[in-house]
Amino acid sequence: MLHKNLSINEAGHLTLAGMDTVELAKKYGTPLYLMDENRIRENCRIYIDAMRKYMGEGSRPIFASKACCFKRMYAIIAEMGMGTDIVSPGELYTANAAGFPMEKAFFHGNNKTDADIEYAINVGIGYFIVDNREELEAVNACALRHGVRQKILLRLTPGIDPHTQKKISTGKVDSKFGTAIETGQALELCKYALSLSGVDLEGFHCHIGSQIFDYYPFRDAAEIMLRFIRTLLDACGHEIRILNLGGGFGVRYVERDPVVDYESNIRGLAGEIQRICSELSIQQPDILMEPGRSIVADSGMTLYTVGSAKTITGYKSYVSIDGGMTDNIRYALYESDYTALLANRPADTADFCATIAGRCCESGDIIQEDVMLPRPMRGDTLAVLVTGAYNYSMASNYNRIPRPPVVMVRDGKDYIAVRKESYEDLCRNDM
Repeated sequence: MLHKNLSINEAGHLTLAGMDTVELAKKYGTPLYLMDENRIRENCRIYIDAMRKYMGEGSRPIFASKACCFKRMYAIIAEMGMGTDIVSPGELYTANAAGFPMEKAFFHGNNKTDADIEYAINVGIGYFIVDNREELEAVNACALRHGVRQKILLRLTPGIDPHTQKKISTGKVDSKFGTAIETGQALELCKYALSLSGVDLEGFHCHIGSQIFDYYPFRDAAEIMLRFIRTLLDACGHEIRILNLGGGFGVRYVERDPVVDYESNIRGLAGEIQRICSELSIQQPDILMEPGRSIVADSGMTLYTVGSAKTITGYKSYVSIDGGMTDNIRYALYESDYTALLANRPADTADFCATIAGRCCESGDIIQEDVMLPRPMRGDTLAVLVTGAYNYSMASNYNRIPRPPVVMVRDGKDYIAVRKESYEDLCRNDM
């Protein structure tokens, strides 16, 4: 099986963390998001322990909320002792409503409004990750009005191309995010931040992209950032205490993806950071990373009910399901790879090649193309694996379709983390 929390039971059904997925589909209906809470916690522990061991006590992971945002997730992350990064006031509201400690929250985003900044300071946000000069001025002004000195990191662009999918590459010099180092603008912004009385420049942040399977692109980014830390120290005498290298370690979606050893990657990256700091004669800052996908992706799967399987003679075959781009838009956006199988008979011979098509009124409503399955029949349960990241958080009500529930499984028990939307919910804000 693709991941160790997947198996086949005596009934011949696919299981997640030992729980029969076919029975869960019957209990809760489909489409259905399932998530393995123990797997989430295990992934958190790998990052927490490895970063503390190899990068020092002050180094730690902060969960990238955008990967999977609802109240129960924040409760789990808080219980694990991690921080979180949030990218919108909605994520901030959800974290606060869940009782997440705001001093451990980092507020991202390239266009925070005045209202966003006011709200974040009112709830005691730990850090702003500031994108640009105008935002810096707005945070400073708001902090002064509230009589606080706000901790900030500056988001800088290291000019790294990690050679991942173009739409998830974020660290190139012409990215919409951050302020470029190589143009000289980053140093100007730092000097300006140090002149302001409402903010404390605690550190720098960079993010080079997602689905990176080894640590070498992070090493390259870290070297650029650490050299810039040396430049700032020489130019202004200001020592940076925090370096946030963002997220991006990859996840295995299909068999051809490599198996990723997160601890080994962190150990290798830590060694490189120590070497560079020694070479530059600077004290190593506390290192932060922002795992999101690699915390939750392999904890999840989505279950559907097959409506039909049809073949266009001489062309192709389609399997239609009762979900689609409203609960998983990633293939439509990125042509993302997924593994799919029939949960009620996963061991049957897979001799039927088909495109998995959703129910939306869009020809692009596709979950995956050229999938090998046993020939599906109406009523079969189809499972799409590794959907714990960027599925629920990107779900929509297109075609007025309610969002599915999120059901967590833990220690042989299942519980609802997010209830299924009703048709009444769809009309709740209509006048």
